[in-house]
Amino acid sequence: MNSRVLRTELRRSVALWAGAAVLVSALAFLYLIPGPWSRGTVRWTDQWTSTAMWTRSLLVYLWPLAMGAGALQGLRDHRSKVSELLSSTPRPAWHRAAALAAPTALTLVAAFALLVGAGGVRVLAGTAYPHLGWLPVSLVGALALAAGAVLGMGVGRALPSPLTPPALTVGAFVCVNLLRAFDDEAVPTPSVPNRLSLLSPAVSQMRQALLTLSGPVHLGQTLWLLGLAATGFALLAAATLRGRLLALAPVLTGAVLALLVLPSDPRHTYVVDEAAAAMVCEGPVCVTKAHRARLDDIAGPGRKALALMKEALGDRAPDRIRESTEPRALGDTPQRSRTTVFVEFDDGLLAGARGQELTRALLAEGMAPSCFPRSENESGTLADIATQSIAAGWVLGELEPFDGTAHKPGDQREIARPVWDKLEAQPRAEQRSRIAAMHEAALTCKGDTLAVLSGGTSR
Repeated sequence: MNSRVLRTELRRSVALWAGAAVLVSALAFLYLIPGPWSRGTVRWTDQWTSTAMWTRSLLVYLWPLAMGAGALQGLRDHRSKVSELLSSTPRPAWHRAAALAAPTALTLVAAFALLVGAGGVRVLAGTAYPHLGWLPVSLVGALALAAGAVLGMGVGRALPSPLTPPALTVGAFVCVNLLRAFDDEAVPTPSVPNRLSLLSPAVSQMRQALLTLSGPVHLGQTLWLLGLAATGFALLAAATLRGRLLALAPVLTGAVLALLVLPSDPRHTYVVDEAAAAMVCEGPVCVTKAHRARLDDIAGPGRKALALMKEALGDRAPDRIRESTEPRALGDTPQRSRTTVFVEFDDGLLAGARGQELTRALLAEGMAPSCFPRSENESGTLADIATQSIAAGWVLGELEPFDGTAHKPGDQREIARPVWDKLEAQPRAEQRSRIAAMHEAALTCKGDTLAVLSGGTSR
């Protein structure tokens, strides 16, 4: 196809409108609607992998949109009543099919590339971990839009009815949503067999910055999408019933090959990016390579917090701080250790803390690790936060509530102040004993830590 034909087809087809709809709707969703894609360590412009995964997740509606636009394009000859005229020309049918399919497919690929590029510009301007592991995620997404459009054209040519585009769009949208995985598990887990769910080009919403897709997923989905595209193109070029039946062979072959390659276990689908999760350390304080830019901020306060915990807990104090890389479900107990303070940068206590506030937050995490997950929207129980404020306050000499949690400072004071007064009224040796008992109760997630600080038992 030469440039003149391409320009003509772009003017005559829905290609430019389809590309604009994909790009504008996706950018409007990501920039105008608040959600997890706009905050925290999984913000869509924070890391390359985040950009690739969030834009792929939008295929839950962009892919049906591409199929519907393709089906509308496939009806063009039927609406113009020139199908018989074109079939009588000596030009090969696949030439006409290519001239019809290429502009829309290329425009959708370009629109998706611009979408990823819009996030990539922001990533480049930040302190993201540079790598190319995100590229297969985005390439498969672009292929999905092109394949969906070509398949829609083929179906529109084979079933030339005004109802075909809306029916195909709705059908694709329903199928993609039925195959979606649940995001609240340690790794996204579908309600249907995992291999079957991966036939959907849309990926799960990103909840942990270190998760990415495995190599077999990229390969299997590529085989499946190439089969879809080949079937769509064959349907677009077929003029007989026999040709249309034979056109189903590529999609069936692609499905079989994909199901042989795709992993059956969700844990082999969404995997931790080992390169991004590699530790970068400054003394006893370590963060992942993906968040290396945060090491300078946390190293000094981290060393100070460890020294203070050593004075407070003696030999039972943790001796290092490490960013957690363990996937966990929303309701799972955070990772914990007697020797290590595990931190997450989405933790509300740590997210905006700097200097002395960060030291205090790290003290709270190490002295009284919470048994409940904590993030911007999940701050554990009020009792946990109160316990942490008392523990950090005992070490630093002043009781203060924490910001960045779901619990108001006044509520924290109301719970913590009576316990703090009882603790402060005791001899120093008894205070130290209660602090040690509280630390043990928090580590094991057994008992009422506030009761321990008040002079009760941990059970």
